[in-house]
Parts: sequence; C-alpha cells; structure tokens
Amino acid sequence: MEEIGNLMHGFSVALTLPNLMYMLIGITLGVLIGVLPGLGGANGIAILLPLTFSMNPTSAIIMLSCIYWGALFGGAITSILFNIPGEPWSVATTFDGYPMAQQGRAAQALTAAFTSSFVGALFAVILITFLAPLLAKFALKFGPAEFFAVQLLTFCSFVGMSKEPPAKVIAAMMLGFALAAVGLDSVTGTLRMTFGVSELLKGFDFLIAVIGLFGIGEILLTMEEGLSFKGKNAKINPRVVLQTWAGLPRYWLTFLRSTVVGCWMGITPGGATPASFMSYGIARRSSKDPASFGKGQIEGVVAPETAAHAAGTSALLPMLTLGIPGSPTAAVLLGGLLIWGLQPGPMLFVEQKDFVWGLIASMYLGNIVGLLVVLTTVPFWASILRIPFSVIAPVIIVICAIGAYTVHSSMFDVWLMLVFGVVGYLFKKLKYPLAPMVLALVLGDMAEASFRQAMLLSQGSLAIFWSNPLVGSIAGLAIVMLLWPLWGLAKNHYKARERKEGMA
Repeated sequence: MEEIGNLMHGFSVALTLPNLMYMLIGITLGVLIGVLPGLGGANGIAILLPLTFSMNPTSAIIMLSCIYWGALFGGAITSILFNIPGEPWSVATTFDGYPMAQQGRAAQALTAAFTSSFVGALFAVILITFLAPLLAKFALKFGPAEFFAVQLLTFCSFVGMSKEPPAKVIAAMMLGFALAAVGLDSVTGTLRMTFGVSELLKGFDFLIAVIGLFGIGEILLTMEEGLSFKGKNAKINPRVVLQTWAGLPRYWLTFLRSTVVGCWMGITPGGATPASFMSYGIARRSSKDPASFGKGQIEGVVAPETAAHAAGTSALLPMLTLGIPGSPTAAVLLGGLLIWGLQPGPMLFVEQKDFVWGLIASMYLGNIVGLLVVLTTVPFWASILRIPFSVIAPVIIVICAIGAYTVHSSMFDVWLMLVFGVVGYLFKKLKYPLAPMVLALVLGDMAEASFRQAMLLSQGSLAIFWSNPLVGSIAGLAIVMLLWPLWGLAKNHYKARERKEGMA
C-alpha cells in the first residue's frame, strides 16, 4: 500500500540523530508541562514555539508534537498522586486514580494510565496514517466555497458541541474574528482598526496572542488560587508494570469504546476533555459493578486516559488535511505551520511529503518514547511539584516574555502579550472559553479570504454555497450544528413542562 511506503519514508526522516534528540527533548519538556498545573499542552507549545524559529520545519514539528505527547502523559501524574489535574482532561482520572493512590496502589494506577494513554494514541495515529491521505485527496477537489463551508462547519461545531453556554462561545468567537480583522486589508488595501498604531499594520501576531492568553492568563489565575501540593509517593518497578499489564486485557472493550469516542471527539471539535468524561460515564454505566467507580476502580482510570489521548492525537487529522484544528493545541500547531511558511491542507501531502510523513512517523516513535520516559521517571516529576509555585510562576512568566520578544525583537510585543494575559485571565475568571477565540483568530483570515473568493466567483451570490451537493451538505450541516443548542433548550423546556403537568 502507498501509505505503508510513505510511512517507511517518514521513519527514515524521523530516525535521524537530530530528530531523535528533539523527540526526547520534546517528550521531557512535555511531561514537565503536563505535570505543572497552570501550563498544559497548548500553553507549553505556545510558550516554546519561538525556540523553533531557527530549526527546519520537520524537526520543529517533531519537537512540538512530542511536547504535546509528553503533556498528555504528564497530566496523569498530578491527577493520581496529588488529586490535582495537570490538564483539564485529567479531571476524570482523579475520580479513581487518587483513591487508588490512597489505597497504596499508586504505581498500578500510573501504569494503567500511561498504558491506556499509549493505546489510545496508537490507535489514533494508525487512523491518521490511513485516513489522512484519503481525506487530503478528497480535499484537493475543494474550491473557495467548499473551504469556507468547512471553516463555517468548524465554527458552528464549536457552538453546537461546546459544554459552555452557546452565547459565551459565540461572544468569544466574535472577539477572535475582530482581532483577526485588525491590520491591512489584503484585497482593498485599507487599514482596519489600527488606530494609528504602526505596529498593528500587520495585525495581531497569533503567537503573541496565544502566549498571553494561555501562558500568562493561566499563571495569573493559578497564582491567585494559591496552589499547594500534598500528595502520595509512588515508585514504579518492573514487577508492578508486568502485573498491571497482565490484568489490562480484560478491559479490552473499554479500550475499544474509549478509543472510538476519543477519535470521534478529536476529529470533530469536541476535544479531549468531553471525551474523557464521556468515556468514564460509558464505562461506569456498562460495568457489572458501577458502585465500585470512584472508589479506586482501575477501569475508571483506563477509560478517560484512553479517550483523552485518542482525542488529543486525532485532533491533528483535520489540521493536516483541511487546515482546520480540532483542539486548542492543534490550533497552536497550525499557527506554527503558518509561521514556518507552510500552508496546512491537502497540498501539504503533495508538496511537503517529508514534513507530513516525518511527523506521522514521529507520532509512533514519540508515543513509545513517552511511555518509557514516564514509566521510569515518576519520582522525579513528583518531586518537582514540591517546589513552591511562587518560585515556578516567575520563571514561566520570564520564559513567556522572552518568547514574545523574539518574535519581532520588539518590546511592543511583550506589552501586547501582557494585555492578552489579562484578557485570558478575565476569560477564565468569567468562565468564557478561550478555544473559540483562538480558533477564530487563527482561521479568521483564511475564512475571510475563502468567502471573498467565493463571492467574486459567484458575482456576489450566496447561492454558491448550495451550488453542488458537496458544498450544500457541508453548509447545511454547519447550520444544523449552529442551531443544535436550540434543540437542547426546547427539549429541556418540554421535559420541564411535562414534569410540572405530572405534579399538578
């Protein structure tokens, strides 16, 4: 098969000494990022993205993707040992992981979590290997109308599938669109919302925005909450690993269900967090002993970790093939591709085969390296959490400032980063989602360009979005996703009225 040949070529790219070194560095940094509450995959990649400017794009994406894998693994450590989720999707892991640690089974819980993460990510990478080329070939038939319809579907999916109130998602997205519109109009040449500030002629730099929104915003919130860590100790030895592995095959159905849920939620903009909660709920409902969940049931660790890693990995599929990120981290990686001069989408598979297949091969290798690293270094990562956060936070802020300054060697960018940091803090404080805003900031320009090209082709007629079955079905699905929350509200209203009538 052509995919196997391309994958073998990808391994020849990924298995060079520099790329293996970047892979190990990325995994190590990623685990550290995942362990520290207040960072996380998207935040860490945003902060460290400036380090890749002097690297070739293939090595850069390998290191950044391995930071992502490491962060996915690292989030389980704090969840199980300290009952503090290192990542949002690790919340469900605390339900049974921490009780297992309290019972003296921390090593077993960590082994189960890391192995489940490995399995979920592995199946997602296999899916990417065989599905990505097919999707890319299909997407080559897309014109401006089809691309805008897909981008519209992405925006509407965030509204329809988010756990946040639709009004908050739309408000965050509108702000992202407004920020994306700042600068010089590429078609008419007019200035938009620059207010006489020459530094804004090129618009808001995506990297400055995400460093502030994710990095500084999260640190400000975490400092306000005043984290302190009191957890359990754990040391994983080969005997515990082998014993845990021997018992995991009995949960094969949980692995399968969670992988399917995770891959689906990753490809659609559902994300790893709802995937982990959904898989935990399904596992509990399907269990012969649901009462044991929440009391140290190992299946309660397997389900969310498998789903979270499957979702986190498969979110890269639409990013590579369509230029549509399936998660906040994928959105940051998409920004990285644009900074390196690469255009995500179907042509990437034609023009940049070394890049694409080197990345896919590194996913297999990074997953294996990540599993080995976390299994052998848990005590070290746990000890880091005993460093006062008042020491860690200033270090992270300095790293953010250096990263922002290196983009254009301008102090204006550092001040802009701090402004975005305050915005990110306020968003989190007011419980507004950041992901829709970042998505709109990344895709706003591309969506506008696709829309205007479609309007030029149709001489201003919106009928182009229903001109053929493909674009019509995508646009129709987008409208359904946008209106989906209204269906939920109507259903809840109907049920409430039925209950009221039943009580009368």
